[in-house]
Amino acid sequence: MLEFILALLPIIWLVIALCVIKMQGYKACMIAVLVSAVVGMLYFKLNLMNTVTGAVEGIINALWPICAVIIAALFVYELTLETKAMDSIKAMLSGVSSNKMIVLLIIVWGFGNFMEGMAGFGTAVAIPAGILVAMGYDPIPTVIACLIVNSTPTAFGSVGVPTTTIAQVTGLNATAVSGSIVLLQFILTFIAPFVMIIIVGRGVKALKGVWPIALISSLSFIIPQYIAAKFIGPELPNILGSVVCMICTVIAGIVYEKKHPDKDAEQSDAMKDLTVKKALVAWSPFILIFVLLLFTSSIFPALHNPIAKVASQVTVYTGKNPNTLTLSWLDCPGVKIFIAGIIGGLIQGASFGRIMGVFWRTFKANIKTIITICSVLATAKIMGYSGMISAMAAFLVAVTGSFYPAISPLIGMIGGFVTGSGTSTAVLFGKLQTDTAAAIHVNPDLLAAANLMGAGIGKAISPQGIAIGCAASGLAGHESTVLSRVLKFALVYVVIAGIITYVIV
Repeated sequence: MLEFILALLPIIWLVIALCVIKMQGYKACMIAVLVSAVVGMLYFKLNLMNTVTGAVEGIINALWPICAVIIAALFVYELTLETKAMDSIKAMLSGVSSNKMIVLLIIVWGFGNFMEGMAGFGTAVAIPAGILVAMGYDPIPTVIACLIVNSTPTAFGSVGVPTTTIAQVTGLNATAVSGSIVLLQFILTFIAPFVMIIIVGRGVKALKGVWPIALISSLSFIIPQYIAAKFIGPELPNILGSVVCMICTVIAGIVYEKKHPDKDAEQSDAMKDLTVKKALVAWSPFILIFVLLLFTSSIFPALHNPIAKVASQVTVYTGKNPNTLTLSWLDCPGVKIFIAGIIGGLIQGASFGRIMGVFWRTFKANIKTIITICSVLATAKIMGYSGMISAMAAFLVAVTGSFYPAISPLIGMIGGFVTGSGTSTAVLFGKLQTDTAAAIHVNPDLLAAANLMGAGIGKAISPQGIAIGCAASGLAGHESTVLSRVLKFALVYVVIAGIITYVIV
């Protein structure tokens, strides 16, 4: 018991620092590195050199490819704001139908999942919520709906970073893990658009007349997401699923509009001014990202294999059984997204200097995020190499035994709540989940997937996520109200997730 508590100290510290003291995330995570180092050296007998090199390995792993992907994705988003392309995108999404529930499906379910796949880090909540509140939607249920919807695509957010991270931390195959994720999350993902409509429409009655479109919207996301996750990998499931979903939902919305015309509805000036050329220009960075990621993936070996060879292998840790880091310099989603962003920005009329200015501003604005991720990965590496994670796994196995899979998503949910990040949760608890899987002789891919499923649910109730949603919709000061309402859904979700994991595993 003592060993378990000591091994858990860095996590306990993060809970206290972030939830009680309300310390800034990057500061709390930097202190967590020190806590893990002290416990690792004093109790678990990890020497100073091994502690330092373990932390350095974590920092290198965080910078490339994780931070590279995140900064590149946010750069593309900021660039679309800079060039005003996002205004055209918003007009297209909101101008399809006069039915508020159909618009909700397009903006929150379709475009929200697209932004999660492309950028993550709160954009999938902030942007849809901001658009809808500006269109007259009730802020509180809108934010709640955005948070709940965003609980399911987390594993494939920021071009698949949480899943690729958990694969790197645990040594698992990323495509195998992504296939397990879509299997475990199938039910929760399927019901998400229906739950969203019920929340915003204040009851099941809101589904009347639009449930067929919700069904189309749900299936048109899930099916391509499943195919991409199972056969391509974690980078494209959200992106491919949301693109197909938006196309199908828009078509369904147009058909609905013809059958149920609203004579009083007026098309916005922005929508009237849109042409096919303007639409393609506005979407160009995202189209290019999709094309680059798809055609350099493993399903196109003629392009993928030569690019994948441009890599360096580095061993940093000086202790026993060190990991070998493979740094792919070209076959990195961050590089591909950055190239697509530059080309897209030029298409949208921005000069190269202006584009680089946006990149530099994005980098500076996210330095604390970089420090946070580096610190979390350094902490996780120290905990892994010292034996702290193995100690936690041994205790959990002793207490729960074969019933552990039922609480596996709950552990991920705690991580998501504390860190507000699927990536950080993957780092904190990924190895714990797979070590426990080995101890109870179950498929480690499934428990790694359960960890990310729980992380998404935890993100919905994380203070950071709620603050972002409230800020975007003019609800600053109402965070506790939103939390109390979202919590009910999150608890139901995590129970369902636990049951699903236990049955499948």
